[in-house]
Amino acid sequence: MAKNLTPQSVDSLINQALAIEEADAREAGALGFMARAMVQATLPHRKVEGNEFERRNGAFTLTLQAPSKIGLPYGSVPRLLLAWVTTEAVRTKSRELELGDSMSAFMGELGLSPTGGSTGSITRLKSQSRRLFASTVSATYEDREKVADIGYRLADRSVLWWHSKDPEQAGLWKSTVTLSEQFFNEVIDRPVPVDMRAIRALKQSPMALDIYTWLTYRVSYLKRPTVVPWAGLAMQFGSDYSRLRDFKAAFLAELRKVVTVYGSVQVEAIELGLVVKPSLTHITRKPAP
Repeated sequence: MAKNLTPQSVDSLINQALAIEEADAREAGALGFMARAMVQATLPHRKVEGNEFERRNGAFTLTLQAPSKIGLPYGSVPRLLLAWVTTEAVRTKSRELELGDSMSAFMGELGLSPTGGSTGSITRLKSQSRRLFASTVSATYEDREKVADIGYRLADRSVLWWHSKDPEQAGLWKSTVTLSEQFFNEVIDRPVPVDMRAIRALKQSPMALDIYTWLTYRVSYLKRPTVVPWAGLAMQFGSDYSRLRDFKAAFLAELRKVVTVYGSVQVEAIELGLVVKPSLTHITRKPAP
């Protein structure tokens, strides 16, 4: 169940939202991207036992697999990594990505502060990076007329150096990730534009990150108000909830955070589901065509 917003967290989100409103993403140098497949169906929010995870969004199914000794990625950190990887791939047009000049600098780009210890941010980034880059994705589209399947590993190669005692030292870092050709093509083929300031503002909640990227994508092409049923949203965002009412409560709590940051989006919760209305995009503030 999602936690309620505290006065401090509300103030923080409002302050970040006001900063976002002062300049759009392009003007602020904060334009980022996310791979469409990872927006249409999402990663686990919590740790998953086993080495396979599935999300469904209508006719689209995303299956994530990982080596059993490494495990599946989960939580906010892989989502921050995916946003960074996609943005860098689009920017550089290269499969081989260098993860900044130092570990501290790279974590700063993700909106993380380096902290040590077994539960610190460095340990979490180390674990989730390995889980993400070792994963294999299978995407399926199936309707009454056709079935289409595609599968790929996210990275062909990753070399990640970790020096938690001196995260500032550049010479000890030199970490690289080489995206697989299939994932690279998926990443640069019509990626979903996002505001990286919003990604950082919502980084404490994986579901809020998922809702934000999905709404940003959905309103970019929406022509008329659309009702998305609660059951469908649960399959896409919350398959780990056993009761629909628990998912709905959690979703609405996280939606409040998203709307605080993404103030121009027009949504309404009704008995049948969530009404998503044509809205200004969160990138250029221009109405969807």
